[in-house]
Amino acid sequence: MKKIFNSIFGLFIILAFSGCDDKLDIEPRQSISVSTAISTGENVKNILIGVYNETGQSASYGGYFQLLSDLYGFTTEATWGGTFQAPRQVFNKEIFIDNGFVRDLWLNAYEAINQANLVLDYSDLVEEEDRDRVMGEAYFLRALNYFDLNRLYSNGDMGVPLTLTGIIDYSQNLEIPRASTSEVYNQVISDLEMAYELLPEDNGFFADKYAAQGLLARVHLQLGNYAQARDAADDVIQNSGHSLTASYEAAFNNDVNSSEDVFAFQVTTQDGSNVLVTHYADQSVGGRGGDVTVNPSYLARFGEDDARGSFFYTSAQNEGTLTGKYTNQFGNISLIRLAEMYLIRAEANLREGTTVGATPLEDINKIRNRAGAEALSSVSIEDVLNERDLELMFEGFLIFDYKRTGRNVGDLPANSNKLSFPIPQRELDANSLLEQNPGYETT
Repeated sequence: MKKIFNSIFGLFIILAFSGCDDKLDIEPRQSISVSTAISTGENVKNILIGVYNETGQSASYGGYFQLLSDLYGFTTEATWGGTFQAPRQVFNKEIFIDNGFVRDLWLNAYEAINQANLVLDYSDLVEEEDRDRVMGEAYFLRALNYFDLNRLYSNGDMGVPLTLTGIIDYSQNLEIPRASTSEVYNQVISDLEMAYELLPEDNGFFADKYAAQGLLARVHLQLGNYAQARDAADDVIQNSGHSLTASYEAAFNNDVNSSEDVFAFQVTTQDGSNVLVTHYADQSVGGRGGDVTVNPSYLARFGEDDARGSFFYTSAQNEGTLTGKYTNQFGNISLIRLAEMYLIRAEANLREGTTVGATPLEDINKIRNRAGAEALSSVSIEDVLNERDLELMFEGFLIFDYKRTGRNVGDLPANSNKLSFPIPQRELDANSLLEQNPGYETT
């Protein structure tokens, strides 16, 4: 971990000169100190913007987190046909410890975490009227990155390294061991509960309290805390003011957040990243011609009138079937949709034998009705899981749904060592306290 945060120092140099009114700063640009760079509340808020930027980069939620999570779960649903070898390793469940995509996702997440830590460390510099919001956003973003790091790289009780203090002195020994899996998840829950308390109900396109609550619902579902997942999802549904878009298609490829977006990363022609288009879309809309093609066996799972089953098109490059979810290369990337909250509430209510907010059948049929699919007359856990596959496919959920429910991924059992990412080789080289996951050879 010694080298993990090196890019942050460059950010401080830039931030020190933003928001400086007309004052003359006589300190040389090349030798400006970190203490100067974080000396004002305005610069702390600028670092927070950097956390959003880092977290939304292509290596993370700008698309590669979702793509790698999809590829890890795909068996009969879709196929990787692209020329990039790193994603192919993930699709084949044969990942090398020098896999560049796996390495960059780790590095990007920890860079974002370090920036979030610095915001929290120096939050007392922020004016009081903004302090709670700034801290809440930092807690949300730190929780998001730690949650998915832990989901992808943990194995058994070996979680990821957990650090809650920002790094500004790179000359010190930065080696730390892996925390336990439960310690990391407990910290994620604590951060999201703090975010929920601190954030406003409306925060523009930045994280608000219902973004924190929506992510908390996802976390509790992952951990099998069904009552907590149900209640968090119900809070978002009842109180956030979000609503399902009129059509399924309208939930995707939007330049601005839709009514359904509880939280989305912003993408414009000048800023943000959406590499989901790169790998899922045809060249005519900015993609590579369909690195990921949808298999007939998945298409056959939709009913005749289900609009989700026709939300596909044929690639002009390889004649494969492509999802229609990513055809706007400058479209925002939806991270938390209201539809997921209905699915979480339905599953959690069903598992708990409760009807908080609505019955499971009502929630599932609300999702199906929006898509024009035939209403169900009864609902089981298998029905809910199937509905998640139909509604959320190609959004990065599949591998986690398989693992949390103990289902095989192809021929691999849910607890297979091959279903945990390896700790990147560069991190093992830099941090002697790190232990590699079982099943991966260390060079």
